[in-house]
Amino acid sequence: MRIIRTLLFAAFGLIALIFIGLNWRERVPVRIWPFDEGLLFEWPVGFIAPVFFLLGFLPMWFYHRGVKWSLSRKVVSLENAARTNVAPKPAAPSPSPPPPPQAESDVLKPESEA
Repeated sequence: MRIIRTLLFAAFGLIALIFIGLNWRERVPVRIWPFDEGLLFEWPVGFIAPVFFLLGFLPMWFYHRGVKWSLSRKVVSLENAARTNVAPKPAAPSPSPPPPPQAESDVLKPESEA
């Protein structure tokens, strides 16, 4: 999946570079304020397009990353809570019964006699 994402980013970057290169010489007037006497700049289209794209894209991208981070924290918190509720509680150690008593004759009897 990473290779597909990398290829898409590379293709998008190449397309953006071609667009910027082809439109760099064409200058467009940009009025910053809506008033008649506002700031007027003549910028190349190759500069205007990426800058205003980023001005519109970055706030939404930061919002998306923040929501994703918040939701992942909630998921981790819920997983930890579920893990502690499901974990088996250690049982109290029960004393093991003593071994059955053996007759003295079996213990002291040599193997040759058996």
